[in-house]
Amino acid sequence: MSSSSGTSATPYPIKTIVVLVQENRSFDHMLGWMKSLNPEIDGVTGLESNQVSTFDPNSNRVYFGDQSGFEEPDPGHTVEDVYEQVFGEPWSESSAANKLSPRMKGFAQNSAKQKKGSTAETVMNGYKPDLLPVYKELVKEFAVCDRWFASVPGPTQPNRLYVHSATSHGLTTQDTKKLIGGLPQKTIFDSLDENGFSFGIYYQYPPSTLFFRNLRKLKYIDNFHQFDLKFKKQCKEGKLPNYVVIEQRYFDLLSLPANDDHPSHDVAEGQKFVKEVYEALRASPQWNEMLFVIIYDEHGGFYDHVPTPVDGVPSPDDIAGPEPFKFQFDRLGVRVPTIIISPWIEAGKGMMNIYV
Repeated sequence: MSSSSGTSATPYPIKTIVVLVQENRSFDHMLGWMKSLNPEIDGVTGLESNQVSTFDPNSNRVYFGDQSGFEEPDPGHTVEDVYEQVFGEPWSESSAANKLSPRMKGFAQNSAKQKKGSTAETVMNGYKPDLLPVYKELVKEFAVCDRWFASVPGPTQPNRLYVHSATSHGLTTQDTKKLIGGLPQKTIFDSLDENGFSFGIYYQYPPSTLFFRNLRKLKYIDNFHQFDLKFKKQCKEGKLPNYVVIEQRYFDLLSLPANDDHPSHDVAEGQKFVKEVYEALRASPQWNEMLFVIIYDEHGGFYDHVPTPVDGVPSPDDIAGPEPFKFQFDRLGVRVPTIIISPWIEAGKGMMNIYV
């Protein structure tokens, strides 16, 4: 990436990286059926299944389908929920000590414990490609990474912290007190600033990046921009910074619906927003020097068939999570949708390296 001053730091053509982090959907749930468009994608066939009880071999078996609707209930995705989804039994100290293999067989079972309307059928379904028309076209034209896993097997904010700082500083829950107080770790924004690169955060809703304490410094105030006022304008003028973070609407605002894909928000709104961002970037004079990454923070409790990595995952800072789980940050979360977009990417490319 080259700095905004025009001084080339590397021979590579990418000078602007744009990151959009959507919410709470697994790879199979959103992109699994895209395998029909590109057989290289490690998606689904419909033979994937979970029994509603991993302890009863005679319990009902639910096969993965393609009947997800635009608005879905919100399945469980706490550290405790994800443990059961991945390992097939509820968390306990004795279970954790057994170092179980990630069989991905507990999604249907865990869904029965939820009180938000989620069912086994909710978590064991995905979207037909035609219901996600923007992703359908992007998948055909650019690259899908089918080995991108959430950094933490838990909820939203710990994973969002990882995106820009490679750690959640021990956070494994939506700890409101700690989030409001601000997390102290160094971020990519600090590193960019120290090395002469520019960044900008374009928000439609109060940005979650402000959970980083360092970004509350007065010197960074001009790095925050209201999306609807500045993003398209700077795209058109070719004035986007080196690192662009887009923060969408996480909640419904009066007549403006949320567009972050978090259940039970309508994924059609998410598709509209991705299209809006993509078209603005594509029309920019900076397009030929750009990389646009669409990822999801975590899987949101929806099924995925690819086993979660549990070996060889280093803790970023040796900070353990709180009681009772005392999570060591030594395994990853569930696989999440990732689309990599750039004029430098071969159309329909499948990427299988492991990313977090």
